[in-house]
Order: sequence, then C-alpha cells, then structure tokens
Amino acid sequence: MAGCASTSSSLPPAPVSAATPGYNYIVGPGDTLSIVVWRNPELSQTVPVRPDGKVSTPLVDELVAQGKTSVEIARDVEKALSKLVRDPVVTVIVTNFVGPYSEQIRVVGEAAKPQFLPYKQKMTLLDVMIAVGGLTDFADGNSATIVRASEGDKRYSVRIKDLIKRGDISANVEMKPGDVIIIPQGWF
Repeated sequence: MAGCASTSSSLPPAPVSAATPGYNYIVGPGDTLSIVVWRNPELSQTVPVRPDGKVSTPLVDELVAQGKTSVEIARDVEKALSKLVRDPVVTVIVTNFVGPYSEQIRVVGEAAKPQFLPYKQKMTLLDVMIAVGGLTDFADGNSATIVRASEGDKRYSVRIKDLIKRGDISANVEMKPGDVIIIPQGWF
C-alpha cells in the first residue's frame, strides 16, 4: 500500500513569489501582430504568426517573428522596408497572445479542462485553476506538483484543493513561464 502513496509530500512547497522582473513578452506561433507603418497605411496590416514562426506583410516576405519581442520585430520590419520606403517608422502590437511553447503553462491530469495557457506576468496558481475550470471530483489537489522548466525541471508541491475548495490564499503561488502543473487522481 505504501507504494501507492503520493510522493508529493517529499517535495518542497512552491515558492509564493516567482516574479521575473525583467520579463518581456516573446512572440510565438499563433500570436497575431498588428504591424503599423507610420504614414503608409497601405503597408500596415494585422498578420498571424505562422506555425513556422514567420510572418509576411506587404513588401516583407518571410520575416522571423518567433522568439522576438514586438520591438525587435518592428526594427526588423523597418530594416526590410528601408530598401523600398524612405525612413520607415514601424510599431508592432501583439493583439492575440499564445506565446512560444517553451513559455506556456500546461495543466495535466485531473483538471476539469486540462490545457495549455499563455503565460502572463504575475499569473498565479489560482488564475490557472480558474482558467481550467477547477478540479475534477477524483482529483487529489493537495498532492499536485509544479514542474518548473526554468529551474531545470525542479518539482514543487502545491495545495490546489486547499486553495480552491477551502479558500486558503496562503496556498496560492506565482507561476513562471514554462511551468507544468500535474494533478494526480486521488485514491478512495
């Protein structure tokens, strides 16, 4: 029977604060970019980032957007347009967020709707659990773990049941880009 027992209690609790102070959003496949070229409305367009991580706009083909910030993409578009347009001024705004796979928060196991979520700065475990619809009736929420990719896949225990069923805000922790939340099934 001891072999069936959860090992999450041997894991350290997740740190409450996991803020990344210098965080800049990184564009990924599935994001939508609004590219505005000042004084050239015919060159301004809203475009999706394709699965290969590239975008195409008028006069600019096959520009790599994945893994860059919106400012870096704007400078790349300006550079490409400068061959055809005098002193282009470009602004890029991300209007639909998915983010790169490496930064998405994944929830697996006994969540009501297991899925991935785009990472947002200051996102907490409570935010994630609301987005996935909470726990199933069979979940062992207090034996859940966070696998933190940014720390070499270090594992932390989290108390999801205490957080969402009992309202224990001390169980709420900040998420980091790339975190995976694993919610096991409970034994009755």
